[in-house]
Amino acid sequence: MTEARAAGGGSGDGDQGDGGYGGGVARLMTVDVARNPKPVYQELQHGGRVQRMDGLNGPAVVATGRAAIDEIFKYPDLYSSAAHFGSLGNVRPLIPIEYDPPEQRKYRKLINPVFAPQAIERWREPVARLVHELIDAFGDSTEIDFARQFSTPLPSQIFLTLLGLPLEDLPTFLRLKDGIVRPSVVLGLPPNHPDVKAHQKATAREIYDYFDRVLDGRAAERPDDLLSHLLDAEVEGAKLTREELLDICFLFLTAGLDTVSASLETFMAYLADHPERRAEVVAAPDNIDNVVEELLRVESPVMLVSRFATADTELGGCPVHEGEQVYAFLGAANLDDQDVPDAAEVRFDRTVNRHLAFGGGVHRCLGSHLARLELRVALREWHARIPHYQIRPGTRLNISPGVRSLDSFPMLLGPPPAQDNTSKDAE
Repeated sequence: MTEARAAGGGSGDGDQGDGGYGGGVARLMTVDVARNPKPVYQELQHGGRVQRMDGLNGPAVVATGRAAIDEIFKYPDLYSSAAHFGSLGNVRPLIPIEYDPPEQRKYRKLINPVFAPQAIERWREPVARLVHELIDAFGDSTEIDFARQFSTPLPSQIFLTLLGLPLEDLPTFLRLKDGIVRPSVVLGLPPNHPDVKAHQKATAREIYDYFDRVLDGRAAERPDDLLSHLLDAEVEGAKLTREELLDICFLFLTAGLDTVSASLETFMAYLADHPERRAEVVAAPDNIDNVVEELLRVESPVMLVSRFATADTELGGCPVHEGEQVYAFLGAANLDDQDVPDAAEVRFDRTVNRHLAFGGGVHRCLGSHLARLELRVALREWHARIPHYQIRPGTRLNISPGVRSLDSFPMLLGPPPAQDNTSKDAE
């Protein structure tokens, strides 16, 4: 476990020291931290809920307190998402996340109806059917790889179907997604290594080329899917340009595949390690909505998001300079005991849950309603059929930083073998 150190040893909410967490933000983006981030979050908050440290691209500010992160989300003109443009190797801003208001609103208005609660309800039965198909494919196996056989194919197949893309393209999509979302893990290099950025840019070019070919094919045919909806939609009286369509598709690929997979993996790892809590899920399937919200809060599959300051300002007593990157650690804010006194306690009876697992403000996750539906259906149907499971003994899960996902999750199905309590006669 990586040791957390409070930046500058400051006290109070705003620590103004530089140098930060022994190596800065890069030291927070490791497998050891991602595997169990809670102690690190606590140490960071103890050192100051807003503090300065070395970022991945120069001096930066790290926010771990709920109040500070709420302020970041409240003022997109001051903490810009648009200034993030190009950080994933993209050559134009991703739509709508790398636009700030007012431009951002016209794109959200176009896409929001597709992901509204009423619109995604039609996916409930297809998601349940796919859950059962994936479980049926386990056959009589007593050991599976949960990541490869369930948590990755479930949201990925739903995503491909939503866009009207062939399921056989799934391996390509997963490779492209990993090349953008976690290139440092793919290459086994630190996140600020120059080869990581080069790999990301090369992957981005592949994504543009892939969707260019797909859109060419839609010129003569319009199946009933999201891509066709976008091709025929208008923004302020005009059709979307090819570049705008590509920039929306790029975002869908990078944001649409990993979050649900990571949520399922971290949820199931927690429940596997806490059989008494798993028994609660099995015994009360009607409480699954509360279970999902609490696990989103406690596990926070997306560890952080970032913005760029557009002017000199102050956040939680800490100075922020124009152009600096501001990292908002969502996972830490969700465990902030200044916001929720019993934040460290996992409670499946928590009916009011203001977590930030899907971000906040104008850039809140576009697909959060679909993600919730997938998670609720998956957990309900899985536990109805497989109430007992455990992480394969001796396995150390390598959870990737940033988005806390897994390449492999060896899982044993069924109740654990009975313990032999027979004691030997004393010699």
